[in-house]
Amino acid sequence: MLTTYTTYKDSGIEWIEGIPSHWDRLPLKQFGQVTLGKMLTSEDKGGYHLKPYMRSKNIQVERVDISDVKEMWFSDSELEKLKLKKGDLLFNEGGDVGRTCIWLKEIDECYIQNSVNRVRFENDDERYFLHLSTLYHSVGYYDSLVNRVSIPHLTKEKLESVLFLRPPLSEQQQIITFLDTKTSLIDSLIEKTQRKIELLKEKRTSLINEVVTKGLNPNVEMKDSGVEWIGKIPIHWEFLRLNNLGDFSKGKGITKDKIKESGNKCIRCGEIYTTYELRFDETNSFIDDETSSESILGFKGVLLFTGDGESLEEIGKCVVYEGEEELYIGGGINVFTPKQEKVIPIYLSYVMSSESIIFQKSRQGKGEIVVHIYSKQLKEIRLGLPPYSEQQQIVEYLDEQTQLIDKTISIEEKRIELLKEYRQSLISEVVTGKRKVV
Repeated sequence: MLTTYTTYKDSGIEWIEGIPSHWDRLPLKQFGQVTLGKMLTSEDKGGYHLKPYMRSKNIQVERVDISDVKEMWFSDSELEKLKLKKGDLLFNEGGDVGRTCIWLKEIDECYIQNSVNRVRFENDDERYFLHLSTLYHSVGYYDSLVNRVSIPHLTKEKLESVLFLRPPLSEQQQIITFLDTKTSLIDSLIEKTQRKIELLKEKRTSLINEVVTKGLNPNVEMKDSGVEWIGKIPIHWEFLRLNNLGDFSKGKGITKDKIKESGNKCIRCGEIYTTYELRFDETNSFIDDETSSESILGFKGVLLFTGDGESLEEIGKCVVYEGEEELYIGGGINVFTPKQEKVIPIYLSYVMSSESIIFQKSRQGKGEIVVHIYSKQLKEIRLGLPPYSEQQQIVEYLDEQTQLIDKTISIEEKRIELLKEYRQSLISEVVTGKRKVV
């Protein structure tokens, strides 16, 4: 149960305002031991030991990321000083300053580099200060305390001087017990909602795949496409290559540093990856006339394929541009201009997101670290094509059904946002003493 405290005093932190009168407000160095890790040492200087260590990348918000742990050389004295033990708080020192997590001995023996500050307590519950520090980070409090002329650093001295709220130990533990119960319930709801969204997206993908490969009539006679991974298609559909449906060209000449706040509308490869799904009609990127003269121009109805990706599954993501204005197209994008008397652009965009096409694109991809696909490979993609009138029926059906699914996904995503906001608000009120745990 939550109530309020009887009396309050000034916290000394403007955005927190009042705190319970009996709580301390102290610089961290007065009750916590702060230790900065060591500089990277890439070779044995004689009698050194090769050991794993935590660096900035490993320190995430409320969690330790051990997916990529490096090793370096430590002396005997450094091993003694910098070894982590369960319950240590780890603070990110540079860049996104103040990300905080708790070391739960994810690795039996581990140490710290100088992009990490370790804080160790003797008479306090580190879990309370994890919540408080995460709040400090989320509201930008650490950011406001560091020098931002260059890369910001939450140095050992700066962290030691940060003012922390410090309830009595018994209250710290009451707060943690309460928050553990409440946040686990909230996190469980978030996890279930995320899983629901994943299932909805799977349903959407399955629906598109089914309709663009078999049509809307479940009783239609089928024929063998002659290609194992495509299987059978309706008997009256054509079976052809993408090259038969239009022409390819290549975007060029637009880099991130050339983007302006206004000018001629344009699109870069990265925007397709992160922003657009199947179709789009607006873009917030612009270039000037000089850059435009070095680029190529696209029009309503062109399909844009990404040319690069980090994996075979990512290459060749396709969207159709449905805007009325001309669009300049940047490098790394394969531009396909369909014969619109033969194929409806948005129908083709649906087809390009189907499993059989994704499989074909992954077979054609080249490269190891960055995977590429070129227009000569995309030209060879094979697909079943229904008559024009049937394409229109399929587009209308998929538009209606995917919009219903997308609306449900949007509602569930909003639910997650509200749950996260409630979680943050609950933690904030309790760890700053606005509400008392009874």
